[in-house]
Amino acid sequence: MDFEPTEEQRALRQTIREFAQAEIAPHAAAWDARAEFPVDVVRQLGALGVMGLPFPEAEGGVGAGAVELAIVIEELARVDSSVAITVSANVGLAGAVLHQFGSPAQKERWLVPLARGQTLGALAGTEPGAGSDVAGIATTARLQDGAWHLNGTKAFITNAGTPLSAFVVTTAITGRRDDGRPEISMLLVPNGTPGYQLAPPYHKLGWHASDTRELVFDDCVVPEDHLVGPRGAGARQFLAVLDGGRVGVAALAVGLAQGALDLAVAYARERCAFGEPIARKQGVQFPLADLATEIEAARLLVYRAASLRDRGEPFGQAAAMAKLFASELAVRAANVSLQVHGGYGYMEEAPIARFYRDAKILTIGEGTSEIQRLVIARGLGLE
Repeated sequence: MDFEPTEEQRALRQTIREFAQAEIAPHAAAWDARAEFPVDVVRQLGALGVMGLPFPEAEGGVGAGAVELAIVIEELARVDSSVAITVSANVGLAGAVLHQFGSPAQKERWLVPLARGQTLGALAGTEPGAGSDVAGIATTARLQDGAWHLNGTKAFITNAGTPLSAFVVTTAITGRRDDGRPEISMLLVPNGTPGYQLAPPYHKLGWHASDTRELVFDDCVVPEDHLVGPRGAGARQFLAVLDGGRVGVAALAVGLAQGALDLAVAYARERCAFGEPIARKQGVQFPLADLATEIEAARLLVYRAASLRDRGEPFGQAAAMAKLFASELAVRAANVSLQVHGGYGYMEEAPIARFYRDAKILTIGEGTSEIQRLVIARGLGLE
C-alpha cells in the first residue's frame, strides 16, 4: 500500500499549480462577474496535454490515468471551479464515453481532436423531467432511411455551446423492449446539425464561467453510424461513464475545499482583532484544523477511487463514497472559510464569496448526495 505520488505525478501537480496561479487566479473573478467562458485558458490547457491525460496516444492522448486527471482537476478547482468543471466534463464525460464505447472511426473523428485540446465535447443525459432516473428520459430517436431522427430536450448540459464545442453525445429512446421498457441508446450529434438548437446559457448561482445550457432536438437528423456503442446499451453506458465523472467531481470538491481553507488561513493571519491576528484564537484554529483533517481524508478517498479505476478494478462504490464525502465537505469548507472572513467574506470582492457560490452544486451534479447514499447502500447489499 503506497500513499506517495510518483515523481511524474508530483511534477504534474506543480505544473498545473503554477499554471493556475499565473493564468487563472488573476482573472477568475472577472470571468465570474462577466459570466465569460475562458476560451484562451482552455486552449492552453489543451496544449499542456490536460484534455488527453487518461486516453492512449493512439486516441490523441498522453497515456496517463484517472489519478493524474484527478490531480489536475483538484489543482484547477483550488483556484477556480468553472475551469475545473470544464475540464472534468470534457475529459471525464464526453471524452470518456467515446473512449469506452466509440467506434474506431468515431474516435478518430471526434475523440482525437478533443484529446489534443482542439475541441470540446458534451454529454447529455439530464432532461427537464429526468435526472437521476435515467430510464425516465423522454427524448426519442427514430431510425428511418439510414438516419436517426432525434426529438427532445436536455437540461443542465455542460460544454455544449462554447466556441470550442464540436459535438454532444446524447441519450435517447430508440425503441421498446419486449417487456415494454424503453430501449435507450447513445447518439453523437455534431454542433451545427440542423434541428439541434442551443438555448441561451443559464443564469446560475455559481460556476459562472462554465457553459451550462438547455439543448433542444427538433427533428434533428444524424447518420445511422452516429450511434455510440450497441443499440439499447445507452443506459448502461451512461451510468458507467457517470462513475468516472463522480471521481472528477470529487477531485473538484477537494480542490475547492483546499482553496477555501487556504483563503481562510491567509486571512486569519492578516486580520487582527483584540490586539492580535485572529489566527491565534482557538475559535478560529480549531475549525480550520478540522477542515485540514477532513480534506486529507477526502483526498485519500478520491485517489483510492481513481487508483482502482486505473487498475481496472470495480470503483463505482469508491467513487460514490468519494463524491459524497468530498462534495459535502466542500460546502462546509466554504461556509467555515466565509465565517472566518466575517463581513468581508460576504462581499463579492472577496474570493471566498465565489467559492461559497460554487460549492453547493457539487452535492447535486453527477448524482445528488441522496443518490450517492443509495449507491453505497446497494453496495452493502441493502437493496
